[in-house]
Amino acid sequence: MKTLARRNRNSKLSDKQRSLVAHFDQKSPIAEQFRTLRTNIQFAGVDKKIRTMMVTSSTPGEGKSTTIANLGTVLAQQQKRVLIIDGDLRKPTAHFTFQLPNQTGLTNVLTRQSSFDDAVKETMVPYLEVLTSGPLPPNPSELLGSKAMRDLVKELEMVYDYILFDAPPVNAVTDPQILSKLTDGVILVVRSGKTEEDAAKKAVESLKKVDATILGAVLNDQKMKDSQYYYYYGEK
Repeated sequence: MKTLARRNRNSKLSDKQRSLVAHFDQKSPIAEQFRTLRTNIQFAGVDKKIRTMMVTSSTPGEGKSTTIANLGTVLAQQQKRVLIIDGDLRKPTAHFTFQLPNQTGLTNVLTRQSSFDDAVKETMVPYLEVLTSGPLPPNPSELLGSKAMRDLVKELEMVYDYILFDAPPVNAVTDPQILSKLTDGVILVVRSGKTEEDAAKKAVESLKKVDATILGAVLNDQKMKDSQYYYYYGEK
């Protein structure tokens, strides 16, 4: 679906700012590529508007959490209400990316220890809110596949224009397969020079087994020569 190039001009940004380049450096080529990714997703919903999406990868460290944070940012920049849900209940990162507390989050809402309104958090990006993971549970798969989770998503669809799920890597656990059933489509993030072809194919096969709608893939961290940058489009 999209290639996200690494750019030296962002080396002066802090780690936090690099994680949210679409917000802190909106005129950069990388931010523009995220906007193109946004457009690609919107055009993918010809028969049905894509409103709920899951972003995942085949293995850890491929950039899925950074991708979802910036995708949520560019969607919110259209003045659409966007919610990012950290569905990685084993190794959550959304609270680090957005510098948010994580004492209360998704797990508290699902176990009825907290209301959604008390758990959801605003970010520095207008129109973008985040539901962090909350305390890590002993039964992540059961929580994500629960009726409480399905009911929560149905309620949130009436409030938000877009809901994005940050899911664990597909080849590590079954959680992404469970979450995919709650969404209109799945985006698979692969990292240049890191993701193995067999691992990516295995991830796609695992998602197809549960009839997940794969919108496409994002090729992350592709090095470009000199100062040039390019857009690449691929088939589903």
